[in-house]
Amino acid sequence: MKMEDIAKLAGVSKAAVSLALNGKPGISAETRARILQIADENGYAAKTKTAAAEPALKSLTFLAFANSGIVLEQYYEQPFFRELIHHIEDRCGQNGFSLIYASVEHENYGEKIRALAEEKRSDGVILLGTNLNQSQIAQISHDIAVPLVVMDTCFDTLPVHFVGINNVMGAYQAGAHLCGIGHRSIGYIASNVRIHNFDERKRGFDAALHENGLRVDESCTFSVAPTILSSQEALKQQLTDYLKAGDPLPTAFFCECDYIAISAIKTLGELGYHIPEDVSVVGFDNISESRIITPELTTVHVAKERMAHLAVDLLINAIAFHDPIKTKITVDTEFVGRTSSAAPKQLAASSRIDA
Repeated sequence: MKMEDIAKLAGVSKAAVSLALNGKPGISAETRARILQIADENGYAAKTKTAAAEPALKSLTFLAFANSGIVLEQYYEQPFFRELIHHIEDRCGQNGFSLIYASVEHENYGEKIRALAEEKRSDGVILLGTNLNQSQIAQISHDIAVPLVVMDTCFDTLPVHFVGINNVMGAYQAGAHLCGIGHRSIGYIASNVRIHNFDERKRGFDAALHENGLRVDESCTFSVAPTILSSQEALKQQLTDYLKAGDPLPTAFFCECDYIAISAIKTLGELGYHIPEDVSVVGFDNISESRIITPELTTVHVAKERMAHLAVDLLINAIAFHDPIKTKITVDTEFVGRTSSAAPKQLAASSRIDA
């Protein structure tokens, strides 16, 4: 039995199985007990003892700072990270490497990183940098004793390997789309947890609107939790207060991630608005759930497979050659038009009359 088999039986990801078997934090006690029971019942422990006598495989570590901001304790079940990890696993296997999972909490993270380095369990580390700032990444880079690649963020002045998203480009594409189909009153729904990626998306979106002679009015900027797929009372209250002030609802909203966009669609629906007839909604990330919601979400596709392959390849190259010169890779995005966005109602009606 392999870890993949245990994951299927337990109904969890391979990352969760690895955390359970290695006694690492990042999963609930109930999930850990279920995984260990399945492993024991199927003789997995006995097989690992036999395998221990064989030559050790080359390995990489996927390191996440969980339970902080946008990266939840069960981050491996969050759609974006779940897809990213899947592609990292595949690329490691293609190159003859196994993948170890490690989860660290922010409290006393320096000591925990040094302890991880002393274990020397792997040849290199892929660090999920989504929720980390520049000083944290600098400290981790200093403390990690093996080659390091940081994913899903980038700080140009750090001498560290990075593989990140072209967030400015993606949000610019979203803004250009909304302007291009005739929207002139556009709102912005931001995350109430600020990370580097979101700040870059704001910059790109503002640039697209500026080129079209527009801007997002401060009163049309709302802020919500970035990890909730259901409707949010906080957003409902903000929108209700805005409407009570007598201002018309914007004809479109850009949301800093798909989680927020899906939550916004559900919240607007509860307020009696139809998407996209009354208001268009555009997200960012193109998670699998964006194709399940009704209407399907217009969004910005992040090439998660490309990013994963580049990160693994860059790390393996760093392990092999120890080049002091670091590499920063930014992966472009692709706009995906679906049915949650359309021309504003007035423009659409005018077009039908002209026809």
